[in-house]
Amino acid sequence: MATFAVTYAYSDSTSAGRDTVRPAHVEFLKAQFDGGRLLKSGPFGPEESPGALLIIDGDTKADVEALMDQDPFHQAGLIEERTVRQWNIFFGADAAQPAAAQTAAQPAAGQPAAQTPAQN
Repeated sequence: MATFAVTYAYSDSTSAGRDTVRPAHVEFLKAQFDGGRLLKSGPFGPEESPGALLIIDGDTKADVEALMDQDPFHQAGLIEERTVRQWNIFFGADAAQPAAAQTAAQPAAGQPAAQTPAQN
């Protein structure tokens, strides 16, 4: 599975609609979290434009888009703009390779790179 960053941008004009649909939206997100697909999510801060960031596990971008099409906010037309981007995590608990191992694998300045068995 890959990790994807999904952003939502909301219009101020949909605030009342979001308030109405929010319980179903939260229920949908909770089901994705409980199922292991939604890793993290939340709205942007009060000084930011209205929107949210969701971190989702998925097989492909199309897979994540299809999942997020089921969000009640999306189905009710309350999301002004949605982006879905694959996110290659470099640092953090979800990194594919620990940062120390990545650094250790890089040769020091002026040193030849060590060959791995696959390179031999």
